Amino acid sequence: MGTKTISIMDDVYELLARNKLEDESFSDEIRRVFQNRKTGDLKKYFGIISDEEGEAMLQDLRKIKQANIRMLKEKLKKELYS
Repeated sequence: MGTKTISIMDDVYELLARNKLEDESFSDEIRRVFQNRKTGDLKKYFGIISDEEGEAMLQDLRKIKQANIRMLKEKLKKELYS
């Protein structure tokens, strides 16, 4: 595997250095941080909003979906009859 040289600001370097594990390289640290972001466990988000908030969000999404469908139908009609 090859290597790349990058430039980072001093404050970012300090942030990396403070958060790096003892026997970890900077590459290992960056890999760890970004891999954890991509493969997060969705279970940790369970219960983050109430049932009422969730239902309100679903209703809003349904309304948005219906509005989008209406707009697409109108656009299609205009294109067909133009």
